[in-house]
Amino acid sequence: MDFVFDSHAHYFDRRFETEYEGGADALLQAICPQEVSHILNVGTDCTTSRLAIEQAARYEGMYAAAGIHPGDCHYLGDPDDALAELDALLGDARSRRERKLVALGEIGLDYHFAFYGDIPMDKQRQAYFFDGQMELGKKHDLPVIIHDREAHGDCFETVLRHPGVRGVFHSYSGSAEMATELVKRGWYISFSGTLTFKNATQVRKAALAVPKDRLLVETDCPYLAPHPMRGRLNHSGLLHYTLEVLAELWEGTPEAAAKQTFANAKDLFSL
Repeated sequence: MDFVFDSHAHYFDRRFETEYEGGADALLQAICPQEVSHILNVGTDCTTSRLAIEQAARYEGMYAAAGIHPGDCHYLGDPDDALAELDALLGDARSRRERKLVALGEIGLDYHFAFYGDIPMDKQRQAYFFDGQMELGKKHDLPVIIHDREAHGDCFETVLRHPGVRGVFHSYSGSAEMATELVKRGWYISFSGTLTFKNATQVRKAALAVPKDRLLVETDCPYLAPHPMRGRLNHSGLLHYTLEVLAELWEGTPEAAAKQTFANAKDLFSL
């Protein structure tokens, strides 16, 4: 389809190599551009961010984001060294255009897991990386992609501390009230396959609270496959399930929902 923008994917993830014959490249060649026209490939540390940039170079409609995920930050060494490496990877505006690097992310907070391998979850470390990357977003004038898992209050307080930074809360799981306050402050809200889940009453309520011109859709693939594909390998070709539910909420058509969210993503990422 001409107007389908998957605003958050991870095509460097090893699940594609182990669960899809031919890996991510074979899958992308099968679904682009027939089922999805544009994809934002989102890094989770400097290594995967480089992979995301390399993959984006191979596909006309794919773009990249670079950042350090709150879970991945536990595995890195000195935080200041890691942030300096990311700063260097972001480069200047001209190099970003050449590399199709359009956002900083994903960054944020994740309080779900008590351990990352043998490493205890460290809220203070996550917060340091989050604040540091928000500063990089301001420095480079880039939209940021926020990961917020079971950390709604702290994520909201963090963005309030950085009023000059804007972006998107991806795979949104917060309240409708918080979404409304974020939109007032210039933020976009993105919804994944969780919007299709049978028990997703709060997520749908939040989606209804977001103005149509501030809402994005995503897969977060290879994770969060939508109903009725839940539990399987997710990919951008399944985004239509989320668009169908969004169309029902908007009392419109999936095609209209796709065009609106496509336009919103282009606006946010300055494409």
